[in-house]
Amino acid sequence: MFDVLALGELLIDFTPALTSEHGVPLYACNPGGAPANVAVAVSRLGGRTAFIGKVGDDRFGDLLRKTLDTEGVCTDGLLTTGEVNTTIAFVTLDEQGDRSFVFYRNPGADVMLEKSDIDRNERLISGCKVFHFGSVSLTDDPSRTATLYAARMAREHNAIVSYDPNFRPHLWSNRDVAVRWMLEGLKSADIVKVSYEEMELLTGEIDLDRGSGRIAELGAALVLVTLGAEGAYYRLGDLRGKVRTYDVRAVDTTGAGDAFLGAFLYCMRGRALGDVLAMSREEIESAVLFANAAGSLTTTRKGAIPALPTLHEITDFQRRGQASLCSNS
Repeated sequence: MFDVLALGELLIDFTPALTSEHGVPLYACNPGGAPANVAVAVSRLGGRTAFIGKVGDDRFGDLLRKTLDTEGVCTDGLLTTGEVNTTIAFVTLDEQGDRSFVFYRNPGADVMLEKSDIDRNERLISGCKVFHFGSVSLTDDPSRTATLYAARMAREHNAIVSYDPNFRPHLWSNRDVAVRWMLEGLKSADIVKVSYEEMELLTGEIDLDRGSGRIAELGAALVLVTLGAEGAYYRLGDLRGKVRTYDVRAVDTTGAGDAFLGAFLYCMRGRALGDVLAMSREEIESAVLFANAAGSLTTTRKGAIPALPTLHEITDFQRRGQASLCSNS
């Protein structure tokens, strides 16, 4: 039984590293991809995880498979295609460390995941407590059909379905198409994690209570809204509130949201959906604070998977950082 099974993109993030003697930026080849980041985040904390996705039959694909194996993520569901190359993204950072992406994916291997690939991996889906996916897999077929099919299958096997509608504008033909399919993913989700900007995009609301309420109306039992330096907002039934985060010097926000969600899902391990619904305010806020610590710590390092923290690092960080919770959150 896996604590978390993640499905979706596994790719190479080329992230800024150094500058050449001529002042030209040099990029590091880092493994990434939001659902893969979540799987590794849970694994580093001590959870049992697996991954379903597709990479190219190339050196990047080999590197990515080896990375997941090294991180203790089961790769039985990681497939290889010789038709297209492994997907690549270039990451740019502003002065605050906030990242943006440019994808080389027309198509990339991750898009080639097919419905038949899901049928071949039903054993993994039936053997997980939490099934996690993101909206990058919904940008094109065949991965769109395969992903929604897998989410429905996970629900049929009584898994908790986690969804991150992370918006990558360069991957969609236009915003209306993006919103349509990102909302489609909500229909299968029990736990939804969005950034504030994604909440506004999907609901048209700027108020956290109204925006999270709109998402809950579409079926999500638990809504998490990440707010950067202001922490995170949660909505679970009648319980809702804002949890502060830690004051850190961010150098790279790549993977911070995935670290947050992975840490939160780690706190949910062993629980059925009914147990999640019955959580007290103290339980939910403790889990969100732990997730905030994971996200904050990740921003102090470069890269996505390379920056994800261990359980010891998070607990030590929380112990040392209690006095430095952001006062503006």
